[in-house]
Amino acid sequence: MKTLQDVQNEIDTLIRAEWHSDYWSPLASLARLTEEVGELAREINHAYGEKPRKSSEEPGNIAVEMGDILFILASLANSINVDLDAAFADVMAKYRTRDAQRWTSGD
Repeated sequence: MKTLQDVQNEIDTLIRAEWHSDYWSPLASLARLTEEVGELAREINHAYGEKPRKSSEEPGNIAVEMGDILFILASLANSINVDLDAAFADVMAKYRTRDAQRWTSGD
């Protein structure tokens, strides 16, 4: 199983070694991330919401949209030197502490 660091390393290799490119600026990455989240929202709305797909529209793929989000998020993290494994560990600790009793039934 891949860690988030593995994902970040694979993306770094793709961008720098295979594409011989550099990362987008953080603001451009945020704009791309926002676009991808919008595409996921559209697919979720078509699949589970009240908005039917137009007859002329091709079916989308929720998993692909989530993968796009992960790619852009990891790219952004790489460009600003954020370790996503550490960030995820920190946020999980926060949720486990702050919300320890929030979602229990209270029995």
